Amino acid sequence: MSRIALVDDDRNILTSVSMTLEAEGFEVETYNDGQQAFDAFSKKLPDMAVLDIKMPRMDGMDLLQRLRQKSSMPVIFLTSKDDEIDEVLGLRMGADDYVKKPFSQRLLVERIRALLRRQEAVEGNLVGDTEETKMIERGELRMDPLRHAVSWKGRDVSLTVTEFLLLQALAQRPGFVKSRDQLMDVAYDDQVYVDDRTIDSHIKRLRKKLRMVDGEFSAIETLYGIGYRYNEE
Repeated sequence: MSRIALVDDDRNILTSVSMTLEAEGFEVETYNDGQQAFDAFSKKLPDMAVLDIKMPRMDGMDLLQRLRQKSSMPVIFLTSKDDEIDEVLGLRMGADDYVKKPFSQRLLVERIRALLRRQEAVEGNLVGDTEETKMIERGELRMDPLRHAVSWKGRDVSLTVTEFLLLQALAQRPGFVKSRDQLMDVAYDDQVYVDDRTIDSHIKRLRKKLRMVDGEFSAIETLYGIGYRYNEE
């Protein structure tokens, strides 16, 4: 049974969403603000967190930033209708997805399941020796899908599940262009719609992490209006 942390200062959302998730077979922990959640996470991390952005004491952005210093567990943001800037910023900081309020609880459940499936596929040896589970070595890049491990020039790089899957898709066929639609298919469940900006934000975040270990990193190339490709260095 997967443990889902639901963090929101709206008690109505906490009550209704937690009831829905529990009915779907999840174990749910609810928190009224980011500080309360962070204190609990410091003792034991959940399998996934669903975070509101605007909260008292510690908002969702601050909580995500602290989480990413210790964990790459999947995180979904709950955003207000007009918080486009917050959505993009959240994705750049390492959130895996976002859902706009007011939202369909069924949609939220499907996005949670999609992220958990990807997390299990990346972290667990649940399948045989396939293209998705093989070690990838491309120049200075090393990727181990079964351990969710990535290194560049011998230095470890911590990626979220979505970032890992996007890098894997690009690095599997260096020199070949992947369109945004193709990358969406790799990173998201068929029932989950995201727009081009979401993929762009994940790629920017991925580049930033790799440039933190190598300021000269340039293996991921943007082809404007077309997509992205990995150039082996």
